[in-house]
Amino acid sequence: MKNTALAAAATIISLTLCAGAAQAQDAEPRWSLAIHGGAGVIERADLSPEQDAAYRAALSTALEAGAAVLRNGGSALDAVQAAVQLMEDDPLFNAGRGAVFTAAGANELDAAIMDGTDLNLGAVAGVTRTRHPIALARAVMERSPHVMLIGQGADAFAVEQDLEQADPSWFFTERRWRGLVNALEAQGLPVPERPAGAPSAGAQADLPAPPLNERKFGTVGAVALDSEGRLAAATSTGGMTAKRWGRVGDVPVIGAGTYASNIDGCAVSATGSGEYFIRATVARDICLRTAISGDIQSAADAEIRQVGELGGDGGVIALDVEGNVVFSLNTSGMYRGAVASDSEARVAIYGDED
Repeated sequence: MKNTALAAAATIISLTLCAGAAQAQDAEPRWSLAIHGGAGVIERADLSPEQDAAYRAALSTALEAGAAVLRNGGSALDAVQAAVQLMEDDPLFNAGRGAVFTAAGANELDAAIMDGTDLNLGAVAGVTRTRHPIALARAVMERSPHVMLIGQGADAFAVEQDLEQADPSWFFTERRWRGLVNALEAQGLPVPERPAGAPSAGAQADLPAPPLNERKFGTVGAVALDSEGRLAAATSTGGMTAKRWGRVGDVPVIGAGTYASNIDGCAVSATGSGEYFIRATVARDICLRTAISGDIQSAADAEIRQVGELGGDGGVIALDVEGNVVFSLNTSGMYRGAVASDSEARVAIYGDED
C-alpha cells in the first residue's frame, strides 16, 4: 500500500468538469457546485461494490442538498453549508459524526467557511459538542467580531448562539474507534478507555464500514458559485487519527485548506496531509495563480505538485467565476462530485474517473 501511495503521489491526477464557453449575456444566470469527501489511497480493490455504492449515494445526496439551494436562487454560502452539514452527519466521512479520534480518545472537530464577495470568514478548531461545526464557523463569521474560535470557547459560543449541541457520544463510530486502537498499538502508545456513553461494540453493525486499511484524509468540503456570481467555500474535518497535543490542521487555517475570493475569481476546499497544505498555503495560492493566469486547472495542479514535492498527499476542489469546476490530486482517489445549472450531477471516487 505504501508503494502504491508513493507511486500515486508521483503523478498529479487532474480532472476537470468543463463548463464550456462563457455564457451569453442574455442567458440565464449560471450556478455551479462541487464537493469532496476526502482524498487518499482509495482503490477499487479496497471497496466492495456495496461500499462503493454507499459512498456514491452519500455524495449524490450532499450534492443535491447544495444544488437545491442554488437552483432556487439561494446563496453560495447557504449552498456550501447545506452540502457540508449533510456530510457532517454521515458516518462515512471524517467530519462531525464519524470523525476520527485523538490519541486521548476524543473527537475534536475543525471547520471553516468563507464568503468570496467580501472576504468575510469564520473558523473553529477543537470543537467537541457542536453537531454541525460548519454552522458554528458561519456563526463566528456573521455574529462575532473574530475570525477563529477554538476548544471550549468555541463550544460555549455555539451554546450562546443556540446552535444544536450533541453529546460527545453522538460523534462516536466503531469504525473510527477501531482505527484509533490499531494506530495507537502500532505506535506503542497506550489505548484510552472507551468513551463514556459510546454504544456497545457491534451496536452499529448497520452502518457502512469501509475497510480499516483505507488510507484516506477524511475532510469534507464544498465550493459554489450562485446565480448572482457570488463565490463561497466551506470545509469540515475530524483531523487525523491519534492526533496529539491539540493538533490543528489546514482546514480552519484560511488560505491553506479553505479560501474564496471574487476578486481573484476562485474558491477552493482542500483535503490531505494538513501540515503540508499549511506550508504551501495551497488554497490562497491557487486563487492567486488563477487571478494571474486565468487557468484554474493549471493553478490547482501547480499547488498540488508543490505539496507533493514537500512530501504531502491530498487534493483540492476549485471553482472559478465562470463556474468551471476542477479537481487536482496526487493520490489514487478522492470522493468528489459536481453539478451546475447546465450540467447533470456527477460523482466519482477513483483517480482515473473522468
